[in-house]
Amino acid sequence: MRVIAFLILLVSSTAFGQTFPSKPVRIIVPFSPGGVADSSARVISERLAARLGQSVVVENRPGASGNIGAHAVATAAPDGYTLLLGFDGTMVVNPHVYAKLPFDTLRDFAAVTKLGDATLILVAHPSMPAKDLREFLAVAKTRNFSYGTAGTGSTPHLAGELLAQRSGISLTHVPYKGGGQAMGDVVGGQIPLVFTAIATAQQFVKSGKLKALGVSSARRSSSLPEVATFVESGLDGFVVDSWVGILAPVKTPPAVTERLQKDIAAVLGEPETRERYATLGIEPVGNSPAQFGEQIRADLERWEKVVRQAGIRIE
Repeated sequence: MRVIAFLILLVSSTAFGQTFPSKPVRIIVPFSPGGVADSSARVISERLAARLGQSVVVENRPGASGNIGAHAVATAAPDGYTLLLGFDGTMVVNPHVYAKLPFDTLRDFAAVTKLGDATLILVAHPSMPAKDLREFLAVAKTRNFSYGTAGTGSTPHLAGELLAQRSGISLTHVPYKGGGQAMGDVVGGQIPLVFTAIATAQQFVKSGKLKALGVSSARRSSSLPEVATFVESGLDGFVVDSWVGILAPVKTPPAVTERLQKDIAAVLGEPETRERYATLGIEPVGNSPAQFGEQIRADLERWEKVVRQAGIRIE
């Protein structure tokens, strides 16, 4: 009987996948328009629509560090027509930072594909008495520095906490309501450091208004190739990127998630997409649902340890 039920489910899933999509697809972005996460969805939406044969609508549902939009997708019908632009801060950090969360990342979502990795960079006001990360760590052994980010529980926030834990220095986190405010204060000299996405900081580094200390990606960024990685600066294994990806409600038919992954990966491979992602500081990926799901599980475990040691909590 169980075998028959499984075969019926398999056949129905395959049939649904063959007819999908028969109406417009929505991508819920749990942040306001204009940011890197929002732009990463809009870059692929038009080309994805051409491949699916249906329009792809990007809808912003901001609030509570992405929790409101994520909850909307978690409770949507599992048919592939409502997708989430997942951001690592929302999906793998918030579960450890927030005392109460309206969704469970592993229980409520099915991974589709990772769109890409956004390089993070540590930048300083020009008055900083260090020209790179190695020199900064030496100076930071003798005094405390504060660093700004786009908010408590963001990936840059945790990257700063991890840097302090790994190097034995003391850093004080200064949360802002957005990356733009943090950048304004570090350029103006109100704070000495900011951890942020490279797309937010590169124009200030190139103009000499900020000093780039290092990038936390595995490889140097093509946007600022002269800036060394944290690993090159002596922090073995210190690799922190901020990812964006597509997720669907759990129980979405595998045939649908596979179709979506295949078409999204094809869009990410197009030269125009890669060029536009480069301006956002994102390295396109387009991996399989299994590979993306594996990273989500690993990142949940990784950041749980950092959050617990740093004592970060939002009630």
